[in-house]
Amino acid sequence: MSEEKNEKHVGPIYIVSGGKGLAGNNMVHSLLIQYPNNNVPVNIVPNIHEEIQLVKLVEKAKHEDGLIAHTLVNRELRDSLKKLCAEKGVKNIDYMGELADYLDEKLDIPSVQSPGLYRELNQQYFDRIEAIEFTLNHDDGLQPQKLHKAEIILTGVSRSGKTPLSVYLAMYGWKVANIPLVNGIDPPKELFEVDPRRVFGLSISSGQLISHRIKRLRSLNNTDNTNYVDERLVALEIRSANFIFERGGFTVINVSNKPVETTANEILNMMATRFEYRGRRLDSPYQQKSE
Repeated sequence: MSEEKNEKHVGPIYIVSGGKGLAGNNMVHSLLIQYPNNNVPVNIVPNIHEEIQLVKLVEKAKHEDGLIAHTLVNRELRDSLKKLCAEKGVKNIDYMGELADYLDEKLDIPSVQSPGLYRELNQQYFDRIEAIEFTLNHDDGLQPQKLHKAEIILTGVSRSGKTPLSVYLAMYGWKVANIPLVNGIDPPKELFEVDPRRVFGLSISSGQLISHRIKRLRSLNNTDNTNYVDERLVALEIRSANFIFERGGFTVINVSNKPVETTANEILNMMATRFEYRGRRLDSPYQQKSE
């Protein structure tokens, strides 16, 4: 008989923060990952600004035999939370208190106690990371049901440069999705439901497309796939893609013999014109054109 593994019940961990709770979440998960297949629930409780919020939370944690891990920079809220936990017998971990006390003593500078200040000062960095994650999760037609969340959508035939262009744009903080076009297969309906001003069809000459595909097949040691590089079939693919661009009212960008940087600048200049609020990105390559 095989022995059944008895898993101990572990209550949830509540990550409490005056901001978004990302710092505390990272700390907790960096430790949990050391315990493979653990079943510990982790819940972020962000935007804590009043003591009444803490009262309800501590009651909930007590009822569920949970743990509270907090990164509160507001000293009064931090002290209130620790007091409430002591009164209710709820275990809590203070990620900020000791370090804050040490800095108060050593620096002799009053803390501004403003939650989310680090993220605010480094917003461009966080925007960029979020954009890259989004783009990688929406590469090559993945999750078309979430196309409406993309800021830029690229579409075109195989090997027209959608993925490298997507990643390049993401490096500037743009959430990009790309949709491959395959002759004879309808693209996802969501492609025609989003704002067409955000959709860019990548057009490429048949000669350059075939050249890209030959290199790809050689890298995969798959030179037997003649249909992929057949001149007649490739020309048919390009015509079919152009029909879809016209059907959707998408902006067509000719990527033939262009480096990724040049194509990206074209797209970003158009986006800056169409959606002026994006002109606030100080690190974008079209800064000088949008100011």
